[in-house]
Amino acid sequence: MASYIIPIFLILLFLLCFIKNINAYDHFVKGGSEAIDLCIKTFPFLVAIFVAVELLQVSGVSLYLSCIFRPLFSFFGIPSELVEFLIIRPFTGSGSIAMFSELINMYGADSFITKCAAVIMSCSETVFYIVAVYFSTIKIKKLRPTIMIALLSCFIGSIIACQICKFI
Repeated sequence: MASYIIPIFLILLFLLCFIKNINAYDHFVKGGSEAIDLCIKTFPFLVAIFVAVELLQVSGVSLYLSCIFRPLFSFFGIPSELVEFLIIRPFTGSGSIAMFSELINMYGADSFITKCAAVIMSCSETVFYIVAVYFSTIKIKKLRPTIMIALLSCFIGSIIACQICKFI
């Protein structure tokens, strides 16, 4: 049944366009050209975030930060093996997926650490990536409160995730 949803949706969309006498092709082409403009506008922001993530990992700053934050995170019940993962997660989704894969290989799929990382992946977001992409298109300048609240909510979600995983 799920494989029929998109074709049915498209047929209904074209039927609605036909009934309302709307040229669907012209609107499709206009949307495609707006998408290209959006890609061109957001590309510099994406490059900046990718370079920042790579510099964090290659320079060893993420390891240094994980050593600094390890006592704080362990105070809240977050395993010390997840500190670097939690530092990288707000910057990049693909980088955190790669680290998650390493955690699975290192500790096994059913370990407490891997369960915590899996729940953290589902309850947190790549804050800086989202800010770079979405906020750059709508030209919002005051990002500091948004970023701080998003990082705080990801941290609180991570604490709760590890507490829940103790019972799983």
